[in-house]
Amino acid sequence: MGQSRHILVLHGPNLNLLGMREPEIYGTVTLGEIDAELSERAKSQDATVETFQSNHEGALIDRIHAARGKADGILINPAGLTHTSVALADALSAVALPAVEVHLSNLHRRESFRRRSYCAAACRGTISGLGARSYYLGLEALLEILSEKK
Repeated sequence: MGQSRHILVLHGPNLNLLGMREPEIYGTVTLGEIDAELSERAKSQDATVETFQSNHEGALIDRIHAARGKADGILINPAGLTHTSVALADALSAVALPAVEVHLSNLHRRESFRRRSYCAAACRGTISGLGARSYYLGLEALLEILSEKK
């Protein structure tokens, strides 16, 4: 196989409560279970994942900045910051790494304010509404995008 690819996986605010928080919307899978599955799937594709969750916008931005020269791509669920954070979108644009945005719920079936993503314009694509599978499909898409770059 070729050189291992390194993916930074970022989880935004309140995702640390997955499995307990509004399971009718977000499901019963925990963040730890998602991270473990992402790690296994990455490993099978000659890749590694580094996962990070924060309830603080600045901490997420700092991790994006630190990814320059270290990560090959970013998989991000900005959670509630999706709809409010120009700064997060600017950070994704600034590092110029391929990024894929994911969401557990279908934003277009929810409140109207959730239908706008500031981060989407800084990402290669968005996958939403498929529960934890959104993450897994997002990882698969990101790894394919990285393979195309070679």
